[in-house]
Amino acid sequence: MAVPLAGYQFDLESVLQLIALGVSALAYIGYRRRAETLASHGRPVPAWREWCFIGGLVVLLAALSPPVDSWSDKVFAAHMAQHLFIGDLAALLLVLGMNGPMMQPILHIKVIDRLRFLANPVPAISVWAINFYVWHLPFMYRAAYDNDLIHALQHLSFLVFGAIMWMPLFGPLPKPAWFGSLGKLGYIIGVRLLGTLLGNVFIWSGTVFYKFYAAGEARGHISPLTDQSVAGVVMMLEQSILTICLFCWLFLRAAAEGEEKQDLLDWAHARGIELSDGRAGRAVTAGRGAELRERLEREALSGSRSPESGAAAVPAVGGSAASAGSARRES
Repeated sequence: MAVPLAGYQFDLESVLQLIALGVSALAYIGYRRRAETLASHGRPVPAWREWCFIGGLVVLLAALSPPVDSWSDKVFAAHMAQHLFIGDLAALLLVLGMNGPMMQPILHIKVIDRLRFLANPVPAISVWAINFYVWHLPFMYRAAYDNDLIHALQHLSFLVFGAIMWMPLFGPLPKPAWFGSLGKLGYIIGVRLLGTLLGNVFIWSGTVFYKFYAAGEARGHISPLTDQSVAGVVMMLEQSILTICLFCWLFLRAAAEGEEKQDLLDWAHARGIELSDGRAGRAVTAGRGAELRERLEREALSGSRSPESGAAAVPAVGGSAASAGSARRES
């Protein structure tokens, strides 16, 4: 029920939109404070990460804004676009805005820390796919359409599970040893195939799944079946563009990592430092190639200055003198 106030009408949906705006503002304030703390300790957050985080909040608020939200209640294709903006683009940008030091306070929360296993590839794609498909079941979609609270829960779950889906690719948490370039390629293909499957169902099924959009479709002069097909095309188009971008990113990243690993191995070989190919590869993949180089350099420097080399020579000298004295006594 709408409540008139000073010429405006507030309903539950409007209140939820205001809450989303407030939470987004608090999230950015918390992000900035953490970034300032890290900068004061000599660990500044790269500017591009902050811009990604801001972009994620902007995309999220734009998708939840009254004009977009109003159209999403009338036309299924618009609702599909809204969900893609929330679950794909906003979630991706928010994950890109985070690094390890930035996430430390969040991981100190016990409940979240216990759920960090979800950031591994297999659990991540599994829970994302389940959430994605369950919400598109007609009775679940109808429940979200009819109830503002369930609708808000739907949007929140798309955002959260979308972020979990992106974590194995872009998140700062540790990944399995097998999740290298080929593993990431398979992960991207798997995620995109799961989305493409549903998009094809909407395009080619010939059956209208969400008939409750009929009134809005009539006002928009579009038939329900055409609306559903357009929604499938929107999904396919968005995922195709995103997949091409991800493939380009993966190719460039693999090339950069290969070059960085070889540079690290050559550097260690030139200094006589023992470094295996696997260890160098793991460090570079985790984004810690420079950190490993600094550690090895410190270890080599401390080893060369160790007093043990000098101390070891003393018994040898003493032993030689004793042997010479014994030889003289025997003679």
